[in-house]
This record gives sequence, C-alpha cells and structure tokens, in this order.
Amino acid sequence: IVPIERRHITGFHQVLDSVAREGRYLAFVEAPPLARVRRFVVNGFANGTIHYVALDSGRVVGWCDVAPKTHSALRHSGVLGMGVAASHRGRGVGAALLRATLDAASTKGLTRVELVVRADNAAAIALYDRHGFEFEGRLRDYLIVDGTAHAALQMARLSKVSGLQDLQD
Repeated sequence: IVPIERRHITGFHQVLDSVAREGRYLAFVEAPPLARVRRFVVNGFANGTIHYVALDSGRVVGWCDVAPKTHSALRHSGVLGMGVAASHRGRGVGAALLRATLDAASTKGLTRVELVVRADNAAAIALYDRHGFEFEGRLRDYLIVDGTAHAALQMARLSKVSGLQDLQD
C-alpha cells in the first residue's frame, strides 16, 4: 500500500476500468479516458487529495482516495472513493487501503470522511462499518445501471479533534 505516483496512473486507470465494468460498485460502468484519469491524479497532487494504491508485484490492484472539500465551511471533510480488483478481494487489500487512507486523512486534519455505497454491496458496507463509518441516509433510485434502479447509502466517519467536539455533537 503506497501513495499514488505518476508511474501508477496507467495501472490505476486499468483497475478503475475493470471495477467499473462490473457494473456493481461505482457510479460509472467504464473508466473515464486515460487523459481525464491522469488529470484527476495530477490535480489531486496539487489539491491535497489523499490517494493510495495497492500493488501486487508492481501491478495496481486497488485504490482508495479522499478528496478534501474546498468550501471554507467544509474543509474539515472529504469524500472517499475506493475499489479493489476482483482477483484481490477478500484478502485484506481493501482494509489495508482504507486504514492507510484514513490515517493520512486524519493526519491532514480531516475530521469527517463521507462516502456513498450501493445498498446491495454488503461486503463494502461491512468494511466501512468495521472502520467506524456510520449510516446517515438512504438514497432511493440513486443509480440506474442497465435500466435497473439501485438505492445507495450515505455513510460517514467522524473523528474528534480538539476544539471540534461541539461541532460534531
């Protein structure tokens, strides 16, 4: 599990595309073009996005990122995205990615990390629950894939930092 570097962009794009094409986990069914993914990663370096990849023999097999929000009243929070190649699920890769990313988010002072997950993705929901994420709401008909509507859950993990307790209670 390492912070993403420019040399990982093509591999990140490949695993992003493979997870997207499964049509079950992401808000899109194929990865954006490589040039757009490259801009996302490079802009993330400049914008403070926390972005880790999991490597297996040098090949990217998963990712986890937290994009910090930019509005002044929201700078304590970020939005999490992640995925793991089908070949590497159930082996602790997602948990390791999530741990590293959340630790880095905390170090950067982010006290709220939020995400949206499909309501039928029991494995991901259980992973997020084990890492302190809590259910905040149900989003009905949030995604439509191949003509079928799917609900999603809004979840968030709050961590208290000195001086912010009153804001989070």
